[in-house]
Amino acid sequence: MNAALPPTAPTVRPAARVGLGIILRVCAMACMAGLFGLVKVASERGVPIFEILFFRNAFAFIPIAIYIHRTTGFGVLRTSRPGGHAARALVGLTGMIGGFVAVSHLPLTEATALSFSAPLFMTALSVPLLRETVGPHRWAAVAVGFVGVLIMIRPDPANLANIGVIFAMIGAVGSALAMITIRQISVTEPGPRIVFYFTVAGAVAGLASLPFGWVMPDAGTFALLALMGLLGGVGQLLLTEAIRVAPVAVVAPFDYTQLIWASLFAFLVWGELPRALTLVGAGVVAASGLYILYRETIRRGEPLGKDGSG
Repeated sequence: MNAALPPTAPTVRPAARVGLGIILRVCAMACMAGLFGLVKVASERGVPIFEILFFRNAFAFIPIAIYIHRTTGFGVLRTSRPGGHAARALVGLTGMIGGFVAVSHLPLTEATALSFSAPLFMTALSVPLLRETVGPHRWAAVAVGFVGVLIMIRPDPANLANIGVIFAMIGAVGSALAMITIRQISVTEPGPRIVFYFTVAGAVAGLASLPFGWVMPDAGTFALLALMGLLGGVGQLLLTEAIRVAPVAVVAPFDYTQLIWASLFAFLVWGELPRALTLVGAGVVAASGLYILYRETIRRGEPLGKDGSG
């Protein structure tokens, strides 16, 4: 799952803008599925993961810089919380690298489905890290969700030792910690600032691996790497815009459309069809995640239907 960033300012959300938010969220998931598909292609062409990390973030600067210039202006980058951004970058990059390694070792649909476990980890970790109270309904949903994860990873010793499964779980925990960190710093830090500094950290971390064995990509691979970065940047901005124009409780369920896009990409490129257990497990995880979202919305007292959002 992709961490949703806070909107830069409160906005009025009429029904028409709620529809726009849903469209933006679905398009964001298409970008993210394309991003991870291209990560898999680049990995198959022999590009190291940290080199992929560099290109993913370096080319993401293009849409992000255009967005900041046209909306908030570059003055938004001034911050008094460098430590908060560093913590967000550390856990976020752990999640991103874990996801990239998982994609390079697992079928695309399976890696995507396993990433949906991030909200489950976020709910569990919010207790010790945010001192939040999680009631029996949400704990039950977390437990059911982890049953869905077990269905997907087929808990036998051979499969549990699969490096792809291990890094998928590392990626999910990293993404969960990133969501928690974003929640902590978003009180003072607007979305564009969080996106910008995370992208800087990703590019620097990737570039630091240069002495340890990069490959010189051919023209076709370079084009794929550039497109990958552009999709990542555009997808992140679409996520941010979606929650700026519509309530999170309405648009977040559409994150699961990423599995549809990933399945289509996997079929067209590799002739890959999702396993039945992957679909069953993903369905269980999605249902538990949606229930957690529902309970979180009720707990925070957010309206679901007053603006025509259902």
